Amino acid sequence: MTQTSEAAVVARKPEPMRPRIHRAWFVAAVAFVTIIGAAAFRSLPGLLIDPLHQEFGWSRGTIGAAVSVNLALYGLTAPFAAALMDRFGIRRVVAGALTVIAIGSGATVWMTAAWQLLLCWGLLVGLGSGSMALAFAATVTNRWFTERRGLVTGILTAASASGQLIFLPVLSWIVETHDWRPAAVTVSLAALAVVPFVWLLLRDHPADVGLKPYGAKEFVPKPAPVPGAARRAVGVLFSAVRTGPFWLLAGTFAICGASTNGLIQTHFVPAAHDHGMPITAAASLLAVIGVFDVVGTVASGWFTDRFDARRLLAVYYALRGVSLLFLPMLLAPSVHPPMIFFIVFYGLDWVATVPPTMALCREHYGEDSAIVFGWVLASHQVGAAAVAFAGGVARDVFGSYDVMWYASGALCAAAALMALVIRRGRAL
Repeated sequence: MTQTSEAAVVARKPEPMRPRIHRAWFVAAVAFVTIIGAAAFRSLPGLLIDPLHQEFGWSRGTIGAAVSVNLALYGLTAPFAAALMDRFGIRRVVAGALTVIAIGSGATVWMTAAWQLLLCWGLLVGLGSGSMALAFAATVTNRWFTERRGLVTGILTAASASGQLIFLPVLSWIVETHDWRPAAVTVSLAALAVVPFVWLLLRDHPADVGLKPYGAKEFVPKPAPVPGAARRAVGVLFSAVRTGPFWLLAGTFAICGASTNGLIQTHFVPAAHDHGMPITAAASLLAVIGVFDVVGTVASGWFTDRFDARRLLAVYYALRGVSLLFLPMLLAPSVHPPMIFFIVFYGLDWVATVPPTMALCREHYGEDSAIVFGWVLASHQVGAAAVAFAGGVARDVFGSYDVMWYASGALCAAAALMALVIRRGRAL
């Protein structure tokens, strides 16, 4: 064989086969399953308000206070967890958080006093779930993807709704049939079951497996661990609060939390039960919200990759506000077509706000965007906590939740206006 023909053979030699599916998608899948496991406990509070009230005689305001502690810590822990992930890695922080959730949920079966509810349900589960909140999704997205970030954000955000879809009907049946304690144990076991997947399959950075982030043109070395996680989280906050977009994003997201986790997720089931609807039927409606939330959130991620995030937020908040104003007229002993329309409509909009909010954080705050989003998420949960408590008090004082539906609808209208005045950031 001549030298020329040998060179031709070498030239035609095929390159080593590369995986058709980038490792980033497998990491996103593990994150999706992890968030589903953590969502199990967040499906439970609305189902337990009436059983705890009946067994222990605690007021709905007292039970709502425990829910509000949980929701507030879920948000306030997030920015510190994002910084801890930079320091110790995603895998260690998330595995530890799931273990804390399991301990807090399991310990509730032995409680006999309201302070124990605040400790287990409020403090432990709040800290655990906050450590793997949406700041976790933001960290995974920022590290593993440079393209399709909006879509991935939508998928990971939808994981929470998927968890609700999976666990709500099961937990409501367990509460109705066997009592609330087996439901709490179910949640604890679900959180523990996810830990091995996290430890074995999740990786902190593409460089750990010698890959570029999905869509990146160049290899990105793994950054060195960042010491002083708490100091960094607080430093990023002090820097962000000096900018106008932070306050607008935090304000709109506080209203988002108030009108979703604080109001609907916590109080929809007892409110529907007040009108004669069985708990299992009301819980099933919340699960249907979860079905359409998956569709709406993934679609919102797709829209965020293509359209102005500020205008998307304005549309989402305006539509949500209108739907809440009609809800008091739709509650009845049975499920009828207008209620189904509300569930579908509201479900599509449930957390569709997350992808555009994350995108705006990236536009304005760059490498610190995951921590900034953690603080924005903290405002989301503070808003949710305030309404979870206020809803319980309103029910004790007025005998119904009507005032909360109307007030939340008005707040959503204000959020739509706030979203429109957020200035544009730099494209990333």
